[in-house]
Amino acid sequence: MALERSDVEKIAHLARLGLNEADIPRTTETLNNILGLIDAMQAVDTDGIEPMAHPLDATQRLRADSVTEENRRDAYQAIAPAVENGLYLVPKVIE
Repeated sequence: MALERSDVEKIAHLARLGLNEADIPRTTETLNNILGLIDAMQAVDTDGIEPMAHPLDATQRLRADSVTEENRRDAYQAIAPAVENGLYLVPKVIE
């Protein structure tokens, strides 16, 4: 699928891009090159190839899941302006 000048002008208008008249032919060529690359990538046979989560097949080092702070919920709720049944009450901002 090749883009024409009018297509690029429509895309630029929709994207709110201000293209100069001199930039339109170069932009058209660049976008056509990108679309050509996409077509080439879609033509590759990927049957039987399993998708990868990461190209380097790296694993993330994880730390131990342990509590590092004490529970201060009661202290925080004691100084809160409004609390009910353990929940913070906030003013209504949307009517």
